[in-house]
Amino acid sequence: MARRCELTGKGVQSGNRVSHAKNRRRHRSLPNLQKKRVWSPEQMRFLTFRVATSTLRTLDKVGVDNWLRLQQKASKS
Repeated sequence: MARRCELTGKGVQSGNRVSHAKNRRRHRSLPNLQKKRVWSPEQMRFLTFRVATSTLRTLDKVGVDNWLRLQQKASKS
């Protein structure tokens, strides 16, 4: 299973850890993914997503149905 948010596409980032002596070693930052069931009032059912916690905050603010509608408009453009 990919380490990627199903709604935003947010994934793994890579970079360097730098010590005081400027030694660089590779590092991966993983997104904070959670499996969540979200109620959709328009569809009258639960939807299950594997999403980042930052996306959950946006879903609380905008609403699931509005978010999905916005994503469909963006993909058509």
